[in-house]
Amino acid sequence: MMDRKYRQFTLGIEEEYMVLDPETRELKSHEQKIVQEGEKVMKDRVKAEMHQAVVEVGTGICQNIDEAFMDVSTLRRTISQIAGDLGLWVGASGTHPFSHWERQLITDHQRYNEIIKELQEAARSNLIFGLHVHVGMETREMAIHIANSARYFLPHIYALSTNSPFWEGRQTGYKSFRTKVFDKFPRTGIPDYFASIEDYDNYVKLLIKTNCIDNAKKIWWDLRVHPFFNTVEFRICDIPMTVQETITIAALFQGICAKIYKLRTQNLNFITYPRMLINENKWRASRYGIDSSLIDFGKESEVNTRVLIYELLDFIDDVAVPLGIRNTINYVPTLLEEGTGADRQLKVFNESKSLIDVVDYIHSQFLYGIA
Repeated sequence: MMDRKYRQFTLGIEEEYMVLDPETRELKSHEQKIVQEGEKVMKDRVKAEMHQAVVEVGTGICQNIDEAFMDVSTLRRTISQIAGDLGLWVGASGTHPFSHWERQLITDHQRYNEIIKELQEAARSNLIFGLHVHVGMETREMAIHIANSARYFLPHIYALSTNSPFWEGRQTGYKSFRTKVFDKFPRTGIPDYFASIEDYDNYVKLLIKTNCIDNAKKIWWDLRVHPFFNTVEFRICDIPMTVQETITIAALFQGICAKIYKLRTQNLNFITYPRMLINENKWRASRYGIDSSLIDFGKESEVNTRVLIYELLDFIDDVAVPLGIRNTINYVPTLLEEGTGADRQLKVFNESKSLIDVVDYIHSQFLYGIA
């Protein structure tokens, strides 16, 4: 049961799934049939994406992590059933191991047409799959404060989510190549520090006034104060392979927000670091996942990534029970031991030398841990 003091930190989770041809294991356009069937039972919780081989789902506003687990599980189970009835598979990976974006169809929608008209090949090639976690906020003023401080932890959680080691049939050398693809978009990556919510709003207004964007949803940072909802939205992570990984990552983001809030109410602040320093850690997380080191800026030294993730668990330990996330984040040591989705994809490939086997494994894990 969540402590009343932290009930503001509701959760909303969005996942992007790949649609697969069971014969070729290639990405497959579903001609929005999965979305059309999904809308009959899930209404607006299932949506089309820019590429027709992608299905996006979103939970409702979840009051706690257990509700989020049930919601994501139901979404995965329902989409898998609908896809199966249509003779298709679904899977969760930040990139498809070997499909080429040039052969994938684009969804005919005004918003996507405008993005492609502006961004051209950068948009057409953006065939990637991510996880977005929304954490509810009591005020936008508190949201910008929490976002400023939470930036530091983005690479730590990102490292845990890495799940895209292959791109167009090649082993990229990265644990997450997805962000390398997305970096071609403008207004991506780690955001700057904002002195106040007014500072942030003025930035958005300037971009709109000068025709850089038509609305704030075209700011695609790894973390943003959402332009329409009272949430901080974490956007840095690859889509995790399993529901347990997704829920663990969501719980960590929720715990970070609650801990920064608790410090603020005690007139304490977490140190904020420049974007260029946090970017160094993001690059390391993308390249090596959990198998290297990140920089501890306070100590000005490299520290094993696993050690820093355990330090993160210690940091949020005092809010874990009040939030009701203790059991969920207890999965982190297992994830560190078994490896991220990228580690497991690479293990399958190294043993079989077959990217077909990798796709089969991704598909087999989609409903893992769902009763």
